[in-house]
Amino acid sequence: MLRVLLLLSLFSSALIGAVISHEEKGEWSCDSDLDIRVAAGFRPGLVTLDGHADDWKDIDGFEFSLLPALDPDAENEYKAGKLTVKALHDGHDMFFLVQVDGDYVYSKGNNNKCPSVALMFQIGESATYHRMGGCADGPDSCTNKTCKGHEVDIMHFSIGNAIPGRLYGGNPIDNRDGNGGDRFGHLVDLYAWNPHCRYLDGLGPPASGNDTTAQNNWKGAWWHSSFNVHSGFVEEDSPYASDGQKGTYYFEFSRPLRTMDRLQQDAQFTIGGSSNMAVAFWYPLDGTPWHGSGHFSINCDWVPLDISLGSSLLTKAGSSSSTNASSIFAVLLSVVSLCASAFVGYWVFKPKSVHFTPMENL
Repeated sequence: MLRVLLLLSLFSSALIGAVISHEEKGEWSCDSDLDIRVAAGFRPGLVTLDGHADDWKDIDGFEFSLLPALDPDAENEYKAGKLTVKALHDGHDMFFLVQVDGDYVYSKGNNNKCPSVALMFQIGESATYHRMGGCADGPDSCTNKTCKGHEVDIMHFSIGNAIPGRLYGGNPIDNRDGNGGDRFGHLVDLYAWNPHCRYLDGLGPPASGNDTTAQNNWKGAWWHSSFNVHSGFVEEDSPYASDGQKGTYYFEFSRPLRTMDRLQQDAQFTIGGSSNMAVAFWYPLDGTPWHGSGHFSINCDWVPLDISLGSSLLTKAGSSSSTNASSIFAVLLSVVSLCASAFVGYWVFKPKSVHFTPMENL
C-alpha cells in the first residue's frame, strides 16, 4: 500500500509539472480536416512487436502534418517531416505504428530530452479532443461523478529509460500493484477528464475510488533508422547511436481490443466499429527539453479510427483457396481418367494371339 501511495505521489508531482501553462494563448479555434481517417485492417500473424517497421511495409499509412497542440498554426509546423500512423488488428489485439522523421537525440534518464509519443482515445460520449476530455472541473473537484462522460484513454511512452527494440508497458510487477504504471520504461496507461485531472489506470481522486484490479494493457517498443545493430541492444550500449544522425523514429504498440476495465478508464475497440483517436509527439527542439503542453498533434480534433471486419478478407481468401483446390482436383481427375482410358483401351485392343500346342502334348 505504501508503495502505491508513493507511486501516486510521484506521478501526481509529474502531472503538476506537466500541466503548467497548459492553457491556450487566446481564443481556441480549429480548422479540422473532416476527410482524414485511420483504417485498421484485419491482418493476423503479421506484426512482431519489436520497434522495427519491416513487417509494416505492405500496410498503408496515413500521413499527417504535425502542428503545436495549443496553437495549431501552419507556420509553427514541425519542420523535420510528417508523422505517419499505421494500424491493424488480428481479431484479438490492436497494433499501431507511429513513425516520424527526426534527427537522433537521446539522453539516458531524461525523458524530456528524448522524443516521446502518446495515443489518446475517446471513452465518454462527451469527451472532447480539446482539453483532453473537456471536463470543466479543476484538480480539486474532478471526480468520476462530476466529470462523468468526459473520460479519455491515454497511452504515453517516454523513452529516456527504454532500450531500443525492448518491450515495455504492462508487466507483472506494476500490474500486481493494480495500476497502469511502468517503472521500467515509462510506457504508461492513463485516463483523464482534462489536462489537470490525469491519473494512472487504477488510481485517482479519493472520491472516485481506486481499482486494485487495474492493469497496464499496453505494450510497445521503439527504434531509430540510424541504428546499425539489429541483434539487440542492452543498457550499457546507451546512447545507442551518435546524436544528430538523420533518420526516422519508429514507435510500435499493441493492446487487446477489449480489456477488463470496469471504471471507464480504457477505450474498448469493436471489430467493424469506429473509435476516435489522437496522436501527440514531443521532441526536444534545438536540445531544449520539452514540457507537457509543448507537444505536436496530428489534428486539432479527433481522427476517426475504423476497425475493419475480417469477413471480406476471409471470404476472398476462402474463395481463392476453394478455387485453387477445385482446379487441382480437376487436374488430378483428368490425369486419372486419362490413365484409366489408356489402360482399358490397351486391354480391348491388344492382339489376341493363339499359342501352338503340339498334338503329342494333348
